Amino acid sequence: MNQPISKVSVLAVLLWTLGTLFPVTAKPADQPAGKPLDKVRIVYSAISSSQLVGWVAYEAGFFKKNGLDVELIFIEGGPRAVRALTSGEVPFALVAGAPVLQSNLQGSSAVVITGFMNTMDYQFVVDKKITRPEQLKGTAVAVSQGGSSSDFATRYMLQQYGLEPGKDVTILEIGSQPARFSALGSGKIQGVMVAIPLTLTAKKMGFNILVDLQMLGLEYQYTALATTRDFIKARPDIVRAVVKSSVEAIHFLKTHRQETLEILRKYMRINDTDALVEAYEQIGLNLIPEKPYPTLRGIQLMLGELGAKDPKAKAAKPEQFVDMSFVKELDDSGAIDRLYKTAPVVVKGQTRPPAAPASIMEQKGAPPAKETQVASKPQPGKEKLAQAQESKASSTSQEYTVSAGDSLSLLALRYYGSAQKWPKIYEANKNTVKNPHYIYIGQKITIPPDIATT
Repeated sequence: MNQPISKVSVLAVLLWTLGTLFPVTAKPADQPAGKPLDKVRIVYSAISSSQLVGWVAYEAGFFKKNGLDVELIFIEGGPRAVRALTSGEVPFALVAGAPVLQSNLQGSSAVVITGFMNTMDYQFVVDKKITRPEQLKGTAVAVSQGGSSSDFATRYMLQQYGLEPGKDVTILEIGSQPARFSALGSGKIQGVMVAIPLTLTAKKMGFNILVDLQMLGLEYQYTALATTRDFIKARPDIVRAVVKSSVEAIHFLKTHRQETLEILRKYMRINDTDALVEAYEQIGLNLIPEKPYPTLRGIQLMLGELGAKDPKAKAAKPEQFVDMSFVKELDDSGAIDRLYKTAPVVVKGQTRPPAAPASIMEQKGAPPAKETQVASKPQPGKEKLAQAQESKASSTSQEYTVSAGDSLSLLALRYYGSAQKWPKIYEANKNTVKNPHYIYIGQKITIPPDIATT
């Protein structure tokens, strides 16, 4: 009985090798015959488009492609998800950065290994009668739970307007984003942090958008993939596979519009196409980075806020809360850059992205969704700098999407060769850039040509 099995195994390995050398299908590369998939449990902590990378990696088959049999579990709220992580119930959690930091400060080995969103997509939605921040005094607002990203964002926002959380404004822990939004609609509360795409729904219902936190221009570890240093030490191979799956999922979501919209529809349980498109374009295309490094600057900001109550946070360094080695390994190998340099395939006169893994729905027999080409945002770093330098001599204005670490002076240096020319960019964007000292991640600005005056 051993002889037939051996022949089958050899044939399977040969076919797999040929398939790797000459890929011709849209299905994910299978594991070599005889190698079982590693079973892994991954938690996601919110019904929000900020969780998109994990959903896409699961639904589009990237976890399976990289040797993982993933069980995707919903545990509402970052603090609960991190407790499941540090207790050993699950090895990975897709969560906000704040509860990871807090857990680490309390002695756990929880760390951030990727940064899927390094800024906030929250807008503070208020009752139709409220038009100014000072009118919040004496009202009640909602967060998911203490220590969550919505709690952090709400307290930070109130403090910026001179309001003391818990004293001037009552903060209620209500749960999920849909539940908080429902409480606003019923009049139980007068304000709530709402993420895209519920922001569009709020506007349609006539609620006021009092504050857009992106306009603060701050980096913040809003959504991250977390694990523990103990698990990294024990199973670096699985950590590597999860990070690789995530990077490939990011490329997929940026180049497969329709499939990604359907995944958003499934997990967010909404059928408003306008809202789904808003989430896809604002989050998927603008805010999720192609190279998902965590933001040390954003973590430093969070430690500053936590340091008001916790001396350990005040003395801590951002580096102790992250392990960037797995993203860096992929980046240094050129694997991420190669994803975005693959030539598009022309089919029936139309351009579409390269073949992608078959989704779980396709594997179950559902017809594949139609592919749509979406231009991906340039990645900050060497490639973006090279593109900018090549365009210095351009005689026409160009559109640029702000990335983490950008400033007007840095952009002037990139495009004009001199940081002192930043006022040229500011003058061209006065309608949208109100303060030259900050621009925010995802913001689109115009880079005018550097035409010398005589």
